[in-house]
Amino acid sequence: MEALEPVNATADAAEGFVWRLESEGGDATEIRIFEDDWLIVNMSVWRDAESLKAFIYAGRHRDLLKRRNEWFERVAEAMTALWWVPEGHRPGVREAEERLTLLREQGPTERAFTLRAEFPAPGAEG
Repeated sequence: MEALEPVNATADAAEGFVWRLESEGGDATEIRIFEDDWLIVNMSVWRDAESLKAFIYAGRHRDLLKRRNEWFERVAEAMTALWWVPEGHRPGVREAEERLTLLREQGPTERAFTLRAEFPAPGAEG
């Protein structure tokens, strides 16, 4: 938890970052998802997948990502879903629940996918 604020600050300043879900405390740790007190929601909007990958797999975030098994339980089902949102849209937790459920039930599709199985943005050359 000590790393959350500096990592969020790094994300906020990253190329391609648009928005992240926050509660009054400045992060989203107080926000429940799937009515489960043990889950932490982390939701953000990025200009494109390349910008998101550059943030995830570089610098401070990459260093912490390597140590994630120290803090998080390993789960078999998908815990991260990506989807394209219209410019200016800020998705909510219910939308995230729907997309993650869709990914878990159907696998990667244009409506919910992963960084390993991406789909192009609507209207983009694919």
